[in-house]
Amino acid sequence: MNKEFFTKNRKKVFNIIANNSLALFHSGYEIFKTADAVYPFVVNHNFYYLTGIRQANVIVVIVKSNQQYNEWLFIDENDPILAKWVGHKLSKEEASEISGIPVQKIRYQADFENFILNFLQLLRYSEHVIEKLYLDLEYRNLPLYNTFALDYVKKIKENYPALEIKNIYPDLIKLRMIKEPEEVELIKQSIATTKDAIYNVMRNRKNLQTECDAEGYFNFTITKQGKKNSFGNIMASGKNATVLHYEENNSNIQENSLLLMDVGCYTNGYSSDITRTFPVSGKFTPRQKEVYQVVLDVNKKAIAFAKTGVTWQEINEYAKELLAEGCIKLGLIKDKSEVSRYYYHSIGHSLGLDVHDPSIMSVGLKEGMVITIEPGLYIAEEGIGIRIEDNILILEKESQNLSEDIIKEVDDIEKFLAE
Repeated sequence: MNKEFFTKNRKKVFNIIANNSLALFHSGYEIFKTADAVYPFVVNHNFYYLTGIRQANVIVVIVKSNQQYNEWLFIDENDPILAKWVGHKLSKEEASEISGIPVQKIRYQADFENFILNFLQLLRYSEHVIEKLYLDLEYRNLPLYNTFALDYVKKIKENYPALEIKNIYPDLIKLRMIKEPEEVELIKQSIATTKDAIYNVMRNRKNLQTECDAEGYFNFTITKQGKKNSFGNIMASGKNATVLHYEENNSNIQENSLLLMDVGCYTNGYSSDITRTFPVSGKFTPRQKEVYQVVLDVNKKAIAFAKTGVTWQEINEYAKELLAEGCIKLGLIKDKSEVSRYYYHSIGHSLGLDVHDPSIMSVGLKEGMVITIEPGLYIAEEGIGIRIEDNILILEKESQNLSEDIIKEVDDIEKFLAE
């Protein structure tokens, strides 16, 4: 992703905020793990969307005053001793090259408080009058959940009670819902790597004694291509595949069982999310084949149904109706109202910087969105769990299956496994 992309995204924020306003975004902090260890740092994705920077404790400020655009970036100053242990932090020049923010507009964190003070207090030589402060006030009702913005807003409200605080999080999510061509290209690259990794598992089916083996073959390809998993692999065989977010991946693979792989990876921050199910023996049993075909037919019909103007409710109801009809034909249920015994999730979700990219469901499907379509049937009493998931680009009059090259027809799968 080039710096022009991030510059363009900051200009989108400028167009959203009111005149005489300041918008502030923070990259996040490292999170304590245990003893002297921290978890691998994951940047706040809204911040990344605006800067391309993946370093902890960085702030970007966007100011709209007298309808004029201005921006600043605040970074930690390099500590030469610390750099010997964990590597150096971005220099001003490096941060500028990534983000597109001019070097002269990049300062150190030590200057941040006084910088903001000059905008919030009318002083003798004040150039700007800030009436509104926009913060990314995303909140999760989880123990110990906190962010820079949630802390900062408390201090601002106490010290500047007349200042109007606005939550820009919903507006930023609306921007992220519509993907630019550069974003779609990165998702396609993630899909291509995921395809290679899935095929590596399938090629080695005769070596799969446990789900751990499958995960090892998958991860080898992802790592070899210099990428990271976008979420915890789901390598579920037999009855394990009826648990939607099964991640233990440590069971023995029984003879004639199916292996469900729900997997993905990141390319420059953009994720794939693909699910394929195949018979480890190389051939579907007659029962596995008929259940699989029901799921596959719904997968293809739901992809064709997804287009601009369709709501999430409509596509969910459409897929659920088809799966209910399929369950009746399979002898699983007698009435469509019973389908939730074997299908208990929605048909898909938004995809992007997050695997479950935040979205506003009431908006419906719009051109430029990337979503997943992932019908499934889960028959625990038969040890059969099948899900088929593709990544879809919504266009004006149709949808484009970005993962159509990853085989999913019964004959194609069996032929591939035989080879």
